[in-house]
Parts: sequence; C-alpha cells; structure tokens
Amino acid sequence: MDVRIKRVYDPAAPGDGCRVLVDRLWPRGVSKERAALDLWEQDAAPSPELRREWHDDPEGRDPDHFAAFAEHYRAELAEPPAAEALDRLVALAREHDVLTLLYGAKDERRNHAIVLREALLRRA
Repeated sequence: MDVRIKRVYDPAAPGDGCRVLVDRLWPRGVSKERAALDLWEQDAAPSPELRREWHDDPEGRDPDHFAAFAEHYRAELAEPPAAEALDRLVALAREHDVLTLLYGAKDERRNHAIVLREALLRRA
C-alpha cells in the first residue's frame, strides 16, 4: 500500500495516483483544476476546535506542541465522523496503486497529514 503526502500547492504529477484533499478548508489561491482532486475528504481533517488550537501555537510549531496535537488528532480519528472518513481512505488506498493525501500547511515536517497517513497505514 503506497500512501503519500504532498502539499496541494505543489503541481500534480502522474505518479500521484488518487489525489485526496484532507484539509477542512479549501486552500487559498488553488483552483479546482490546479488541485486535480479525485476527492475532498473534509471529515478526515482535524476538527475546527483542534485546528484552532494548533494554529494558536505561540511557539511556532514547537515539537512538544505538535506531539500533543498529534495525540488529540489520533483520538479524533478513532471517533465518528473522522473514523468513517479514515475507513473511506483505507478503502481508496486498497483500490489504487498510489493514494496521495494533499494538505495545505506550510510546514512539511509537522502537519496533520503526517499523523493521518500513520493512522491510515495502521488501520489498513
């Protein structure tokens, strides 16, 4: 099972396979054509409350804050509606050679798509 993550702002590539946006909000400045999505799975994204908590990080994405965010996000992924969205992503990953989870965050090392990918691979 090949599950990748990629910024939605990066150009689509033939090797991306099935492209799924996993953000709750549409990314600024990206047209639907440029995004080249197969699906927008909003329920797989962190809840609005958790998203606000993450963006309120005064330390600029400090690793301890990310660890706490990831723990809370994993808990959300275990409950509906996020758990159901995760199940749909697992099914897509099984149907396609490559599944690419698209996210809008600037930080490529600390973002929810990393946590989501790990949860998806564990569930699969």
